[in-house]
Amino acid sequence: MAASAALDRVKTFATSLRAGTPPFAPFEWILAGRYLRARRRGGGVSVVAFFSVLGITLGVATLIIVLSVMNGFRAELLSKIVGINGHLFATPIDRPFNDWTDLSERLSKVAGVRAAVPLVEGQAFASSQYGGSGVIIRGVRAADLDALAAVSSSIRGGTLEGFDDGTGVLIGRRLADTLGLQAGDTITLVTPKGSSTPFGTAPRTKSYTVKAVFEVGMTEFDQTFVFMPLAEAQAFFNKDGDVSMIEIYVDDPDHVGDMREPLEMAAERPILLTDWRQRNRTFFGALEVERNVMFLILSLIVVVATLNIVSGLILLVRDKSSDIAILRTMGATPGTIMRVFLINGALIGIVGTLGGLTLGVLITLNIKPIQHVLFPGAWDPTVRFLAEIPAQMNPKEITAVVITSLLLSLAATLYPSWRAARLDPVQALRYG
Repeated sequence: MAASAALDRVKTFATSLRAGTPPFAPFEWILAGRYLRARRRGGGVSVVAFFSVLGITLGVATLIIVLSVMNGFRAELLSKIVGINGHLFATPIDRPFNDWTDLSERLSKVAGVRAAVPLVEGQAFASSQYGGSGVIIRGVRAADLDALAAVSSSIRGGTLEGFDDGTGVLIGRRLADTLGLQAGDTITLVTPKGSSTPFGTAPRTKSYTVKAVFEVGMTEFDQTFVFMPLAEAQAFFNKDGDVSMIEIYVDDPDHVGDMREPLEMAAERPILLTDWRQRNRTFFGALEVERNVMFLILSLIVVVATLNIVSGLILLVRDKSSDIAILRTMGATPGTIMRVFLINGALIGIVGTLGGLTLGVLITLNIKPIQHVLFPGAWDPTVRFLAEIPAQMNPKEITAVVITSLLLSLAATLYPSWRAARLDPVQALRYG
């Protein structure tokens, strides 16, 4: 029965060949699929094909995972840095911001501006009975803390009620851990810019109650920032009713350049405007360069995997040389033979790419549970700035990875397929 079925298939192929079938006819796909399965001498070919698929799968998955994690890093760092620092920064040029109340109100009314926050900023030394640490004090109004969503929405202890009364401050979680403090405890702040005396400027020391503890998830901020009521910060740093700067929050941070002219006109006085891109150009530029370099390096994994397709198809052509001779004798054209092996290599590339796409997306979507299960305690936020591994998939990048993998796989099949098509039937029988 098996011999009869095989004979029927041969007759079907012969009839298809004599009838002049169009390119990529069904029997070409059937032949390509059969050649991928192990058959006596072809077992080695199938092993090579399996590892080719595995290599492409791992290469595509690695590219998707790494690019998604790097995108997540950029988005998370951007949201943390911009969320707590503002999008544009207005500083005085000719005279101090003594008119900061009216100025901030005028700036906040510009179309596209979400908030204009006046603040006093200065350095100090924070201490408790358990230790000390250098900090950055930011004086803000309680109403303006709502504009700092990264802070106001991340309170981990205490409350912001009564913040403007000048007796308490808001500190970061890691600073609280360093000093052994919690909400309700006392923190001592020291600044060298104190009161003037006949012997020079005397340091100012004052103790405050810790009103609340916040945790934005970025070590640099949680370790160094202390928020103080604006009026108290003005007195603490001898500001005499002026502010250090006005931070401006806009609806579209990626287009802050378009906001410069309207803001300068609304200020009605000379101001110096800088934005988050200028302040963090080196940092985010380094991230972009690293992402592009990683893409090129990891693409080599896919290139190496596609080279396995070349070796596998060359072995397949050698193993099936007698089959090629028979097909040519039955009327198969060189184009038919070439398409069979093109389909063979393309199937390896498609299966590997789809497998890598599936694996990469699944791991990316579950990166945090995988981190906690496989690498508990291995992620040090004091080194990497963030408390967890972020991941954000970019559909355009994933599409580019998939298309690149498919094109490389298809290119890898061209030489072996061309070699198979050029095989002479008589030489093929001798070779086989």
